[in-house]
Amino acid sequence: MNDDTLGIGFSGGGARGIAHIGVLKALDEAGIFPTYISGTSAGSLVGVLYAAGLSPDEMLDIAKNTSLFSVFKLQFRMGLMDLSQVKKILSQYIPKDNFSALKKKLFVCVTNIEKGKWEIREEGVLFKSIIASCSIPLIFKPIEIDGQLYVDGGVLNNLPIEPLRLYCDKVIGVSVMPIRTRKVDGMMDIAERCIDLVVNDNSHSRLSQCDVSLEIDGIDNYGIFDFNKAEEIYQLGYQYAKSKMETIKQAVND
Repeated sequence: MNDDTLGIGFSGGGARGIAHIGVLKALDEAGIFPTYISGTSAGSLVGVLYAAGLSPDEMLDIAKNTSLFSVFKLQFRMGLMDLSQVKKILSQYIPKDNFSALKKKLFVCVTNIEKGKWEIREEGVLFKSIIASCSIPLIFKPIEIDGQLYVDGGVLNNLPIEPLRLYCDKVIGVSVMPIRTRKVDGMMDIAERCIDLVVNDNSHSRLSQCDVSLEIDGIDNYGIFDFNKAEEIYQLGYQYAKSKMETIKQAVND
């Protein structure tokens, strides 16, 4: 299926976002190719690579062998984000720092901390928009775009399906931030758990509005900084999507 009215939304989730690549691999094998993509945080990273025309195999290779995804873990101890490093990696695959350089329509969710609202960026400067969408408050410094300060879109909208609903007949939503009861131990674990709670609260209702809702089973066994487990997380997304493929096909072709 190559449907110009099919959209897919990717939630944020740090390393868990690598599961989105597995979902895309399963869709690719089934002949399902969304042409509208929307994402927050790690979901925007997967989204921009897919919108640029990279295959799921190429994206997995990037996740495993570059610091594009794990840059957030590397910079966590420093309290700031190395924007130049992320731009350097993205520019290897996307020749122009502009949404117009993409092959598919991309929507990136960011939070405008001055206005206190989430916004969708779909044109103009690309790389800064992606970085802003990934900038977890108090961990990474805000990103300035056009005189405004932006942070992680997941603060207010971790699954930005709204623009997809404007353009698409069918929407697939993928969440990698389910909330399960678990014990927490240590400050890092508490901080990660707080992030989980905040972003899950604003994404659950949006997931229920999708024509296909995928909440990856078992993903909560992995932390948002488990970048060294990229292959496992990818396989989790791939196998889950494969198990739901008949339901997915029925929904997008109905």
